[in-house]
Amino acid sequence: MNNAVSASDLSLFKSELTAIAEATNAELDRLLPPVAGPEGRVVDAMRYAALDGGKRLRPFLACAAGDLFDVPRARSLRAACAIEMVHCYSLVHDDLPAMDDDDLRRGRPTVHRKYDEATAILAGDALLTEAFAVLADPATHPDGAVRASLVAELARASGAAGMVGGQMIDLAAATLNLDEAGLKRLQNLKTGCLIAVGCRMGAILGAASPFVVEQLGQYGMDMGLAFQIADDVLDVESTAAETGKATGKDAAAGKDTFVSRLGLEGAKNLANTLALQAGNHLASFGKKAQLLQQAAMFAVTRRN
Repeated sequence: MNNAVSASDLSLFKSELTAIAEATNAELDRLLPPVAGPEGRVVDAMRYAALDGGKRLRPFLACAAGDLFDVPRARSLRAACAIEMVHCYSLVHDDLPAMDDDDLRRGRPTVHRKYDEATAILAGDALLTEAFAVLADPATHPDGAVRASLVAELARASGAAGMVGGQMIDLAAATLNLDEAGLKRLQNLKTGCLIAVGCRMGAILGAASPFVVEQLGQYGMDMGLAFQIADDVLDVESTAAETGKATGKDAAAGKDTFVSRLGLEGAKNLANTLALQAGNHLASFGKKAQLLQQAAMFAVTRRN
């Protein structure tokens, strides 16, 4: 995408993204141990869905936001894993034949292809509920009021007023003839809310003021929309080998996207504008927010 940020400028971010991804994988492995007995199949499917890599951008945001307030990494990592469980559950369900009907996710067979549809549904359900068990555990924070705030934040971001609501709109998008404002609302709900909630939860763990929580949430919403527009561009410009999932499906399904509405260059320009706007929300943190600034640029320069 067209911007003035070079790959070398993102080296610090990429290094920390990798480190947090590795820590997230290790913590998810610990939080989702294999289980013996007939129920072990659904746990295996949960682990397949949650431990299959990915960028771990949402956990990164929760940890990086927590770092602004010197939150112990052990706490922010648990919140990060809860968010990633919800994200992975959503991917498992999105891939089902009743929704996006995808056979490939992150370069591997989707959960319903690896196992079966019923097991995939149950694995998604279990990941969703386990996320709230992780947040409710005193290991996440000793103050019950803080844990309750984290639970409420993730519930709002992932429910009908957030991610699920956005998915509902997306399923009907081909018949809705969405304008640019409608597309922004769809993607703010479907993608932005779960990206923003990591930033908000990191601030809540750090006892930040409501104003600062909102400030970081706005950063996350702008970054999330930029991230999704970049996905629309990648759906046109990249291959399945690069992205690890099928490409060109939106156009084939007749769905409105930012590319179909604004053209390829218009979509790229909007994504870049949103990435810069996201960074503006971090001005008060100065150099301490360098990683989050770089994350916003990564959202629009990535190739998968």
